[in-house]
Amino acid sequence: MPAVAAAGLAAALFLFPPTAGGSSGVVPSGVAASPSATAAPTPRAAAGQTARPAAPAAAAPTGLSIKAAGIDVKVLPLTPRTDELSAQSLVPPLTLDAYWLTGYGIPGAGSVNTTYIAGHSWDGKDAPFNRLSDESLVGKAVTVTTAKGTLDYTVDSVTTHSKNTLKDSDIWNVVPNRIVLISCYTEDPWGKNVVVTASPAPM
Repeated sequence: MPAVAAAGLAAALFLFPPTAGGSSGVVPSGVAASPSATAAPTPRAAAGQTARPAAPAAAAPTGLSIKAAGIDVKVLPLTPRTDELSAQSLVPPLTLDAYWLTGYGIPGAGSVNTTYIAGHSWDGKDAPFNRLSDESLVGKAVTVTTAKGTLDYTVDSVTTHSKNTLKDSDIWNVVPNRIVLISCYTEDPWGKNVVVTASPAPM
C-alpha cells in the first residue's frame, strides 16, 4: 500500500533499550538472521514472568488481526539499523503495514522472548493502528499468522508511555510468547506511544 504524504502522518517514533549484544530471539528455519539482527539489544530478564508454550512452532509473523478493533494487517520484517539502535529510536516505514522487529522474539512454541510489532498511527487519516489507542481492547482476542499457522492471544493491557522514557519500560523484559504492539498514541502522537501487550489465549 503506498505511503501517505508526510504532511498527513504522525511518526511512530519509539525508543529501544540499550544495545547489549546478541539476539535473544530464536531464528526459524528458512529465516536468516541479518548482521544487525544479531547485534540487537537483549532486554532485561523478568523475574518470575513466564508464558505458556503456544503451538505451532515459532516462526516469523506475517499477519496480525484484532477483530474488536477492525485491524487486519500484513506484518513485514524490520531489522533496526546500527544507528537506530545507538540512538534508541526508530521510525518504521511510512506505510499502513505492521513491522516485526527482528532480533527480539518470534511467536510460537519455542519462543524465547517477547515479539515486538510496530506500526504508524496517522494524523488526519484512518489507519489500522489508530485503533490501538483504546483501553476497551483489554480482554479482546488477537490473532497472529505465521508461516507455521495461527496463534491466538488475549490483550492484557493498553498503556501509554512518553517517547522519552519508553526505553526504560518493563515492556522490554524477556517474556516468551508475549506480543507487544507499539504505535503513536492518537491523543498525543508526537509525545506518547501506545503499547498493547497480549499473552497466549487459554487453551
